[in-house]
Amino acid sequence: MNKSKLEYIWLDGYKPVQSLRSKTKILKDFDGQLANIPDWSFDGSSTQQAEGNSSDCILRPVFVCHDPLRNNAYLVMCDVLNADGTPHESNGRATIDDDDNDFWFGFEQEYFLYDVETNKPIGWPAEGEPAPQGQYYCSVGARNAYGRQIVEEHLDACLEAGINVEGINAEVAIGQWEYQVFAKGAKSAGDQVWIARYLLERIGEDYGVYVEYHCKPLGEEADWNGSGMHANFSNSLLRNSGDKADYEAICEAFRPFVKEHIDVYGPDNDMRLTGKHETASIHDFSYGVSDRGASIRIPIATVENNWKGWLEDRRPASSADPYKVAARIIKTVKTADTLVLA
Repeated sequence: MNKSKLEYIWLDGYKPVQSLRSKTKILKDFDGQLANIPDWSFDGSSTQQAEGNSSDCILRPVFVCHDPLRNNAYLVMCDVLNADGTPHESNGRATIDDDDNDFWFGFEQEYFLYDVETNKPIGWPAEGEPAPQGQYYCSVGARNAYGRQIVEEHLDACLEAGINVEGINAEVAIGQWEYQVFAKGAKSAGDQVWIARYLLERIGEDYGVYVEYHCKPLGEEADWNGSGMHANFSNSLLRNSGDKADYEAICEAFRPFVKEHIDVYGPDNDMRLTGKHETASIHDFSYGVSDRGASIRIPIATVENNWKGWLEDRRPASSADPYKVAARIIKTVKTADTLVLA
């Protein structure tokens, strides 16, 4: 009898940052199709998603891919629903208004790898501090790049799973890395970022390393870059515009909604968005061509392609929920689209 392991993955109800949860269901004769994966329940009272006297929450599969870490297994990303089938309040995916997949997203996920015993970034010396940042970005060599084996294993796992990872690199701080995920459709992009995060956490278990997503884990005053999750985005208008004025109108549409964006761009972002270390101040809003110190960067490739391309919101923190980030960006851009196309 052919039996498959299906790892149901979901986001819990913890605040201000949700955590990944998962559990395994065994199905026989599973054909790998999303439509043939049943809903499943879990104890929401153990995940801050329900009361003990009415604890059942529903897991509804929304994305499935091969599990590269286990034999005959699949990874299943799930929506969390209330017992009556309505989206749970913790369900950020349900807030995305992109039914036609017109929006494309590329998320640049930065993170630190931390040693569970020292509670410091891997590569950090036992005493004192390492050499200042500068030598670690896109580095090579045992004195500069720490954790490459984990990062490469993660990349291979993502590719084997079918996650559309478009690149990796060592980042500016010691023990800090990045991967990039692109997808056509905001929900698909969020699904793939979360599955990639799950795989990284699982691989870290084998090395005694945990993934630190805090946007400024070394402290607000430390002269080290924080971690972001830059959100590159486009829709039909941005991809086909050919007009600088359209881009300026869309960027300006973000200005009245700074608070609404920051509210879903991750906790403690004031520690990271200081106007230093390639960030704009959390108190300001700005945009500019090729400006990594702006809130929104207009890529030079967009300009060189006759104003046909995408924008990059550099404000989301590394711990932000890509579903909620995408949902807010879509809402703002659609407000601008109405004005541009009027």
